[in-house]
Amino acid sequence: MARAATAAALLLLPLVVVVVAAAEAAAEMGYGGGERGRRLGRHCGGGGASTQCTNLKAAPAPSPSPAAMALAPAPAPATAGSADQFRGQARLPRFAAPRRYELRLRPDLDACVFTGDASVVVDVSAPTRFLVLNAADLAVDRASIRFQGLAPAEVSVFEEDEILVLEFSGELPLGEGVLAMRFNGTLNDQMRGFYRSKYNYKGETKNMAVTQFESVDARRCFPCWDEPSFKAKFKLTLEVPSELVALSNMPIVNEKIAGPIKTVEYEESPLMSTYLVAIVVGLFDYIEGVTSEGNKVRVYTQVGKSNQGKFALDVGVKSLNLYKEFFDTPYPLPKLDMVAIPDFTNGAMENYGLVTYREIYLFFDEQSSSASTKQNVAITVAHELAHQWFGNLVTMEWWTHLWLNEGFATWMSYLAVDSFFPEWNIWTQFLDSTTSALKLDSLAESHPIEVEIHHASEIDSIFDSISYDKGASVIRMLQSYLGAERFQKALASYIKKYAYSNAKTEDLWAVLEEVSGEPVKNLMTTWTKKQGYPVISVKLKGHDVELEQDQFLLDGSSDSGMWIVPITLGCNSHDMQKRFLLKHKFSDIKGINSQYDDQDRQNSGNFWIKLNIDETGFYRVKYDDELTTALRNALRMKKLSLMDKIGIVEDAHALSIAGKQTLSSLLHLLCTCREEDDFSVLSHINSVTSSVAKISVDATPDLAGEIKQLFIKLLLPTAEKLGWDPKNSESHLDAMLRPVLLAAYLSVMHNVSSTSRSGYDALLKIYRESTEVEERLNVLGILSSCQDKDIVLESLNFIFTDEVRNQDAYLVLRSVIFEARETAWSWLKENWDRITKTFAASAILSDYVKSIVTLFTSKEKEAEISQFFATRTKPGFKRALKQSLENVRISARWVDGIRGEAELAQTVHDLLIKL
Repeated sequence: MARAATAAALLLLPLVVVVVAAAEAAAEMGYGGGERGRRLGRHCGGGGASTQCTNLKAAPAPSPSPAAMALAPAPAPATAGSADQFRGQARLPRFAAPRRYELRLRPDLDACVFTGDASVVVDVSAPTRFLVLNAADLAVDRASIRFQGLAPAEVSVFEEDEILVLEFSGELPLGEGVLAMRFNGTLNDQMRGFYRSKYNYKGETKNMAVTQFESVDARRCFPCWDEPSFKAKFKLTLEVPSELVALSNMPIVNEKIAGPIKTVEYEESPLMSTYLVAIVVGLFDYIEGVTSEGNKVRVYTQVGKSNQGKFALDVGVKSLNLYKEFFDTPYPLPKLDMVAIPDFTNGAMENYGLVTYREIYLFFDEQSSSASTKQNVAITVAHELAHQWFGNLVTMEWWTHLWLNEGFATWMSYLAVDSFFPEWNIWTQFLDSTTSALKLDSLAESHPIEVEIHHASEIDSIFDSISYDKGASVIRMLQSYLGAERFQKALASYIKKYAYSNAKTEDLWAVLEEVSGEPVKNLMTTWTKKQGYPVISVKLKGHDVELEQDQFLLDGSSDSGMWIVPITLGCNSHDMQKRFLLKHKFSDIKGINSQYDDQDRQNSGNFWIKLNIDETGFYRVKYDDELTTALRNALRMKKLSLMDKIGIVEDAHALSIAGKQTLSSLLHLLCTCREEDDFSVLSHINSVTSSVAKISVDATPDLAGEIKQLFIKLLLPTAEKLGWDPKNSESHLDAMLRPVLLAAYLSVMHNVSSTSRSGYDALLKIYRESTEVEERLNVLGILSSCQDKDIVLESLNFIFTDEVRNQDAYLVLRSVIFEARETAWSWLKENWDRITKTFAASAILSDYVKSIVTLFTSKEKEAEISQFFATRTKPGFKRALKQSLENVRISARWVDGIRGEAELAQTVHDLLIKL
């Protein structure tokens, strides 16, 4: 069916309005360690609290190493007062810290419950009568609690803070003692903590037991000091059905089978944070490789699917070898396992020595998988394994410094993949990440890279494009400024200095300054502690160039924010660049174009000035009219790099939204790219044209059809050249481009209605019968791309059925088109209570809010949406709601601006003729 359409059908479709293909479907899902933590709600039953047990909750603290201990303030004594003094605190008190956990867990995969015993060596470092730790959704047997043989006089549970407070009758002895207790819990359906995932084996549905602890969900498996700076050693023992595979962070040292149950004992781990502890129990096949250092690397899959793990295994082995050389530090553990989990909220999770993945990010089939899936698997594996050093060996001190984990792992993954697959031109594709971060960080409701966390409930909301993509982009900017060799040397020194410990952002800057001799802290503080970024305005004044910086905001407002900006500038050539730091609001560059007089500049076609060469800087650029015309000529004459083309297009788009340039100017720029055939450039052009096509429906309905025709004429030559069918000799990037321009399933959905639903039923049949995860997600990602109200409602309600995994349901909402937004909004309101119960995780709810709310473009609708959520907002998606509402206001302002462009109709008409 995918081949039934022809290139001519493009003329009948708004192909730029919705992009549905494997490349986009996978990209929408996010990637990487702890990746954009989508969590789900709903218990599967079983367990429950006894009369002596209660549900509990958590937060973070210091590690035994001297470097880590230096990070924390001196512990304050707590000898007086009641347990209430620990309510509402952002972090746990420091007067006691764990040194070693000995855990024994017994999961029952049929009843979906587990029991456990914990014995924790705790170091009491200041006078206290209390032990304060985290626990949530656990039933703790109070009668079993002992510290050095002492029973607590009082046990208090503060559910809203997820803490357990043990109050003793007298001061505890200073030094190390053992805290012991028994507990039980539920293998939940929330895909967080210790949970169950369903899979099919020989036609029968079975359960596996899986952990997902980042950010603060280890406390849902065992009582603990659930903060990254409370590093400790872990000694785990599992009692599981004898026929199952049982994995944890460390290798197995002993295994005993007694009838239907086997007891599996694992090596003791090195110092690590609680969020990196991992357990997986189920039926698996595996394939195995080995690194240059002799470390075993395995990929575990469902039975019969091990062949789909070969590519990930190859990338995994290569990544460990590369990172060992890059950081000049061996991989710290004896083994590394990578496991595909059917029900998994994140793209993947970097658990020390036991990395867990959503199947789409670990499986690649040479015969049936797309090029985009191959690339996503490579990036995701490289990302997670970078975390084994940047995150696991050296861990952020607190979630404020999350970007040290995620920004660096994102950047490192591109460095690795570029080394393995240079033909993919992956650094050009990295600009997708930069663009994503620039979009989010141009909102007033954005946040700094380093964001203060005041409660555990706030943590999930910062697993976003700021921590990942802006973090990675400013790292790229810094590397470009310092130079690759100095930068690598400094990172290796940083890893060695803080190994098995914790670090803050300032610790990294100090090492970089020491190694490079550059004022790194002064330069970078404005980028990590300050929200937003600048727009650099460039004006020609005779033979001089004037620069001015202001904060860029998509709502068009002005802010005199100041950054220290690493400027790169090319004049007529990429080979001759000026590099300097812009430290003030204004700067002049003298005599930059002295070889050209005014007449030459206008007529030669060879004169141009481009700031931010190859888009290594995290800022936007606004050129005056003369320089804008010169850059259009340079684009037309193919004088600029691929990265520069992307930067010019994306900057012009953002400036148009902000009302700093006209839509007519943006359309002229886009039409200079008609002959473009590069995947990365066309992906960005496709995204920009989609944005303009959508807004034109509201801004200029009489012109909307012509604008879509203009974009079809712009993209059609490349689409026809590419063709529907793959060619044996085509490149990886051509294979990536085809689904961006030729979305076949989408053409089916655009012709579906409740009276003519054969195409819709055919797609559902593919979804139900396909054994390929990628194919099923492709279908799910376009199921609501229809104007027919009944079909849209049927698709949206489909997410409540057992046929859609909770982790994938958001794809249906993201496929809603402009014309069906009112239908989707009404559905969201009517089903909100059911949605919040079924999909309780804050990140999932954030996706739902963003998918629907941002479709609107009027202040009236913003007011209606605000009123609806006034009594329904929760901390976990509060930030996402505010950002979504701000985007509605921005769109409304853009609509007004477009309506005020008197020359727009003539521009569209002229360009249609010209193309």
